[in-house]
Amino acid sequence: MLMRSKLFVPASRPELFDKALNSAADALSFDLEDAVAQSQKSLARALLAKFLRELPATRKSILVRVNAFGTAEFDADIEALAGLAVDIINLPMAEDANAVIQAIARIERLQTPSRQVGVLLNVETPKGLRNAAALATSHQGVVGLQIGYADLLEPCGISRSDRDALAHIRLAVRFAAAEAGIAAYDGAFAAVKDTDGYRAECLSAKAHGFSGKSCIHPSQIAIANETFMPDAAEIDWARKVVAAATAADASGVGAYLVDGHMIDKPFVERARAIVALADTITTEATP
Repeated sequence: MLMRSKLFVPASRPELFDKALNSAADALSFDLEDAVAQSQKSLARALLAKFLRELPATRKSILVRVNAFGTAEFDADIEALAGLAVDIINLPMAEDANAVIQAIARIERLQTPSRQVGVLLNVETPKGLRNAAALATSHQGVVGLQIGYADLLEPCGISRSDRDALAHIRLAVRFAAAEAGIAAYDGAFAAVKDTDGYRAECLSAKAHGFSGKSCIHPSQIAIANETFMPDAAEIDWARKVVAAATAADASGVGAYLVDGHMIDKPFVERARAIVALADTITTEATP
């Protein structure tokens, strides 16, 4: 599922729904959790349900960040979303694998024969980070891990600008996701006017193997889309490797050179992933 850019949309702000739908974001994440005041939760559910009920066919991935499992608000969220056009439920504050399994048992009620609903887990507490691999592998319905920087860092007094801390968190989450064979997504960047800072975080996340990054403002969408798209040199190299691998397989060769670089299975797997991503982006861009 293509989610280079994932635009947050407060579910209590219906005036933003169509604007978000018409944006260039790969995915929309309607928020019923932190972006909605407690007094507005019921209204937000009703507004979002109406929008999703009337939603025309779209290539965008539709996510909903619900309230934490174990709360009455979570139960109400799931009830309100049953049968609607939701691709992924974003589950916040994931910490315990057994709780994830229980939550997914509830979320599965949203599924229809034609629509499977995946679950994106937020890693945003110290316990969640420590248990990231167990969370990622807890259930086949888990389709990705996402970092929640504010909830993770602020209570600990860790600076958001500490690159070493961010690198540690990203690598822990990326390796956990890799163990489960799922994607990892980088968290939001609150300084909306700092486009250079946002771009730098996108580049770091891409270097750490992440598939995309959250956007809290439309101005961040183009940066995320550009950064998490393989560039021309990456795609050209990957196609060369895939072609060489096909020829090598036919002749029974396990390791070989491409432009002077030794290539074997891990490099081929990465090259095939890049080609697949490039082809997906091309397909999505075709009217």
